[in-house]
Amino acid sequence: MRLMRLGPPGKEIPVLLTEQRDHYDLRGVTADIDGPFWADGVERVRAALASGTLPRIDPSGLRVGPPIARPGVVLCIGMNYAAHAAETGAAPPEHPVMFYKAPNTVVGPDDTVLLPPASVKTDWEVELAVVIGKRVRYLDSPAQALDHVAGYTISNDVSERDFQLAISGGQWSKGKSCETFNPLGPVLVTADELPDPQALRLRSWVNGERRQDSTTADMIFDVATLIHRLSHVTVLEPGDVINTGTPEGVALSGRFPYLADGDLVEVEIERIGRQTQKVAGA
Repeated sequence: MRLMRLGPPGKEIPVLLTEQRDHYDLRGVTADIDGPFWADGVERVRAALASGTLPRIDPSGLRVGPPIARPGVVLCIGMNYAAHAAETGAAPPEHPVMFYKAPNTVVGPDDTVLLPPASVKTDWEVELAVVIGKRVRYLDSPAQALDHVAGYTISNDVSERDFQLAISGGQWSKGKSCETFNPLGPVLVTADELPDPQALRLRSWVNGERRQDSTTADMIFDVATLIHRLSHVTVLEPGDVINTGTPEGVALSGRFPYLADGDLVEVEIERIGRQTQKVAGA
């Protein structure tokens, strides 16, 4: 199942996108795609679709919003791809590197990314985003973890590297929490349609030139391991988001220029979709 939210910021409506590319208005089933939705929302949507009671909606001209309402937390994992760790000169971490991104950074997949006025090193990062569907705490093993996943979407974990590293004070969130720094979407693909999150190709482009091209198989800590490990240091609630790290090919590597006003960024994960963002000054 593919879920979307369409409409202006703060007024998005929940939508089902079918394999036939039909869009159905879900407002008769749920007010939004948020934490409470995951209790039984997927089952109710399936039942409504089977009954033929869902009204179609024309998406033409409608903004694509993030596929979930504002999460309680956006929890991020750093240095989680072996080749990315190598390009930054860091050793692969022994434990997941965890930091937080402000939930109000979440915007639609094609919304404009705003450069902070003091920015000199704003970077792109294509990432697989995991949306939690059931409360997670103190899991016994990674084997339990994927049962707690609602689905997957695409995140561009936009990062200001000077804020993150030079003036961080020792913690990365300064470089991660600027306005518009987490485009999310365009769709959320429910977990049953992506049973193996470690077999997905990720790519990014800047101004049409490829920057990243990798696979989630290169993760140091796979999705199940991440959720298991995180469950022992924090509680994850339905609707929360985990950004699982980015592969090699970012500007931090020194191989590419950082983002500038007017740039066009595209990020893509197979079987989920593609985002496109214009970069502009705040």
